[in-house]
Amino acid sequence: MKLLDELRRIVGAEHLLTHHQQLRTYESDGLLQYAASPRAVALPGSAEEVREVVAACHAAGVPWVARGAGSGLSGGALPVEEGILIALTRLRRILDVNLDDARVTVEPGVTNIEVSNAVAPTHTYPPDPSSQIVCSIGGNVAENSGGAHCFKYGFTSNYVTGLEVVLPDGEMLWLGGSELDPPGLDLTGAFVGSEGTLGVATKAILRVIPAPEAVRTLVAFFSSPTHAGEVVSGIVSQGIVPAAIEMMDNLSIQAAEGATGAGYPTDAGAALVVELDGREDECEERFDSIVSLCEEAGADSIRVAGDEAERAVIWKTRKAAFAAMGRISPNYFVQDSVIPRTKLAEVLGQIDDLASEHELRVANVFHAGDGNLHPLVLYDGNVEGEPERAEELAGLIVKACVDAGGSITGEHGVGVDKKRYMPDQCSEPDLAAFQRLRCAFDPDGLANPGKVMPTPRLCGEVPGPYRRHPLEEAGLAERM
Repeated sequence: MKLLDELRRIVGAEHLLTHHQQLRTYESDGLLQYAASPRAVALPGSAEEVREVVAACHAAGVPWVARGAGSGLSGGALPVEEGILIALTRLRRILDVNLDDARVTVEPGVTNIEVSNAVAPTHTYPPDPSSQIVCSIGGNVAENSGGAHCFKYGFTSNYVTGLEVVLPDGEMLWLGGSELDPPGLDLTGAFVGSEGTLGVATKAILRVIPAPEAVRTLVAFFSSPTHAGEVVSGIVSQGIVPAAIEMMDNLSIQAAEGATGAGYPTDAGAALVVELDGREDECEERFDSIVSLCEEAGADSIRVAGDEAERAVIWKTRKAAFAAMGRISPNYFVQDSVIPRTKLAEVLGQIDDLASEHELRVANVFHAGDGNLHPLVLYDGNVEGEPERAEELAGLIVKACVDAGGSITGEHGVGVDKKRYMPDQCSEPDLAAFQRLRCAFDPDGLANPGKVMPTPRLCGEVPGPYRRHPLEEAGLAERM
């Protein structure tokens, strides 16, 4: 039986998409600079159907890519040309909420915000990407997503205790469980952040935490990011650990204010959002210290959220920054490199210089507390040469961050976009170790191939080109 017939049997004809117009929806993830068309999209409705789909692809020797909401920003969910895309959007059930043990079990298509809503008001799920109203837990697991509150609370890997996974040969098993730190190899930790190259998660056991007693939030406006950065340094040097420290530059403020109408001054050089949470008395004392730091750094104005509605407006404006860029530019290329906090002013200066050299604008939005930059290179795709200049500029920004002692990615992942920069950060022995782990899970190279690793490599000690894929040898048509 041909593969497509087998997939129709597994998921049902209505859940196997093959028409080219249907497939266009799945050609890219949130990073629209890359596109590829799969041969078909399978939408399984259960973990068992996922297992059967993967097993069928393995038997046919056909590569596959698992996809959640498609909101990723590194090309990690980019399909393989003529391969199979497995969309997990039908797996949307919250299977168990156990607040006594602070655990929630969900399917991969459950959105990030739905987890927090399910455990509110007594508990919360800290990882909160800006796309949390649409991004799914399966994608969060694949990319080890962070968010505005990762400075204090950490990333997805800190909150996943167990995973039901389908391995690339179709075998289903559990990694980890409900316990926080089980003995033995941390295979759950290895799987989280593996960007779909080790298999696909079909269930996740998540750790939630009690909601804080008090939350205090402010946004302060400065003449430049350098002045706002002084506050960040002051907060950290005083030993204060805010739940979040976020910064936006002038271009980002203009775009976000246009989208939300929150009253941010569009002539401000920078906006700094600081949020404290914890005990009421502790928040009050430390919040006063942060207000003083803002004043000492020359804040033009400070807005303190008086209630939850005002806090929501502050965060809505910050989280609207990416989507709002369309108001000031037809296209943008986003990166998410990380730098030491002490290098913030230096690297922002380098970004300004590089932008001037390339005659392009760069809007900066970043998690200032942990130095995770989100430079958005603005360009017009209809102007000849601008897309190429934008991609080159984005790459030079990545290299500048690595040269400053940072990382090529903080939370968006490597995917297809940043794999070329892996050798700038990782040594050859490190890359070989990564590849050995990948091959232990997927010796045939069928799970999300072409992602993360900078060059095709054999499964083994010595790096080199992949053997030619069976699709290249025999052609796809006879397999489909």
